[in-house]
Amino acid sequence: MTTVQGPTQASRVHSIDPAHTSAAFVVRHMMIAKVRGHFNAVSGTIELPPSSNVPTRIEAAIDVASIDTREPQRDTHLKSPDFFDVQTFPQLTFRSTRIEGSEDSLRVFGDLTIRGTTRPVVFEGTFEGAATDPWGNQRVGYEAHAKINRKDFGLGWNQALETGGVVVGDEVRIELSVEAVAQR
Repeated sequence: MTTVQGPTQASRVHSIDPAHTSAAFVVRHMMIAKVRGHFNAVSGTIELPPSSNVPTRIEAAIDVASIDTREPQRDTHLKSPDFFDVQTFPQLTFRSTRIEGSEDSLRVFGDLTIRGTTRPVVFEGTFEGAATDPWGNQRVGYEAHAKINRKDFGLGWNQALETGGVVVGDEVRIELSVEAVAQR
């Protein structure tokens, strides 16, 4: 197992490609099903050492107003002060603090900030591959996931159901599929 901390002088820096990246979430709805959503605007960088695809540093930002759950009324509610409060907190951010493991099994420790609240989170992930695109750009891909409790980040709105339970579950699964292109 490799533990990597901080960038080196020879780091390769890749920019997250928003057109080929998915930042999604899954949360229980009414105790009987799961709602899936994603954010359409993701940006950031991934730093890699010269001879490995295990990152040394990751920073990412998500434009919260880009949320899409395939239900406009729900999206409007999620953007409101009941949830993300987009007017006050327009971005979600993540900054790695430590990365461990190998290409087959990464653990990315970092600080996730939602609604101005920062909490430590650990993403479990894998390196998915590297390739040169038809225009000569070097690309890398990663998959990762984590679970958080939304209430830890001030996302506390809920409503009790007559039959018992609540409208929105507390646990949220974050699913990432990231493609990044080397900066020239």
